[in-house]
This record gives sequence, C-alpha cells and structure tokens, in this order.
Amino acid sequence: MIKQNGSQLASVLFLRCSRLTFSLNMPNHLTIYIKNMVCPRCKTVVASIMEANQLQVVDIQLGEVEVLADENLHLEALNVNLKSQGFEIIFDREHQLVDHIKTLLLDYLAKIEFMHVKLSDYLAAKMELNYPYLSKVFSKNEHETIERYFILLKVEKIKELISYNQLSMSEIAYQLGYSSPQALSSQFKSITGKTVSEFKEMAHKNRSSLDNLH
Repeated sequence: MIKQNGSQLASVLFLRCSRLTFSLNMPNHLTIYIKNMVCPRCKTVVASIMEANQLQVVDIQLGEVEVLADENLHLEALNVNLKSQGFEIIFDREHQLVDHIKTLLLDYLAKIEFMHVKLSDYLAAKMELNYPYLSKVFSKNEHETIERYFILLKVEKIKELISYNQLSMSEIAYQLGYSSPQALSSQFKSITGKTVSEFKEMAHKNRSSLDNLH
C-alpha cells in the first residue's frame, strides 16, 4: 500500500546535521545515506571507506550502507573521508528522499526499453510514497520537476550514445522510449537549442555526467 505523506517515510536513521547525532533502530546497526552512490563501482569504493574506518558493512545498496557501529563512531571524520572520494553523508531526510529519487531515475533510464510502467508509478511503488508528495519534495529541493529532470537525463544519454557512434537515431530513440526519431530530435533541440546533426558536427561536445546532473 502506498503511504500517504512524508511523515510516514520509513527511515532507519535520522541524522541531524547541526549536531551530527544519530539514533539506532536496533543495537549496533546503523544505516547511513550517502550522496552520489550511483553505480556498482561506487559501492565498492564506499565499502572500502567503511572498512578503513573500522566499520563492518552489513549491507550496501546504491545510496545507502548499513554498518555495525557503536557510540564511538565519528561521523565528521567519516564524512571527510567520503567527501575525498566524491561522496557525502546525507543528514536531512528530504535530501535523502531526493537523492533516492535521482538514483531510481537513473535505474529507470537504464531499463526504460523494457519498462511497462509509468515513471510516476515506478517511483511511487519503489519508495512507498504517493507521487504528488515525491514531486513536491523534489521540486522544493531541486527547483526542478521530476519530469523535467528526467528529460535532462534522457538528453544527456542521447548525447552519450551519439558520441559512441554505434547506434542509428532510430535505435537510440527506441532504446530510450521515444515514439520516433522525430520525437527524440524535437525534444533534443528544445533542451539543447541544437539539432542532432549540429551536435554531431561539434568538435567538443558539451556533455554532463548523468550522476552529477543539476
């Protein structure tokens, strides 16, 4: 059943940024939410950072890691180590939510060719929260709608696939869920201001990392 508001968001850990304190839902188990964990390699790097800080990893997923910890855990020092590798502890619950949405958007994009569910339904089911609430929190924190952000992700993916020069525009359109190459080209130009042909002719193609899109 989809929960109806943000106060019902299940959270093993609530970290208060100002005091860097934490509470545990069961002895010695701590879930830490981490920004910029968007790929399998990220999980490997984060796991090694945890081990270097004498933290035993119980489970690790994109965007979060569960560890065995005690009262001597220094989150400040751990966060410094994470930041040195491009990651960061997320202390605020709304930012945890937004980061999780971004991770799910990347996952949806990677599987879009095989998806038979709307993006809004996918997010609501995965996060067990209603979509209007997710949309409101995302827009509040990112100053961008989820739909617009996802379009930007798709356009960056188009740029990436064009740069590889391995697929036709028809194949790219099909892979990314467009109804036709013309629909892809129209959206591409509306976002970038350039046609696909103009982008192909650029010597230095202006691209952004999918995991660092703002």
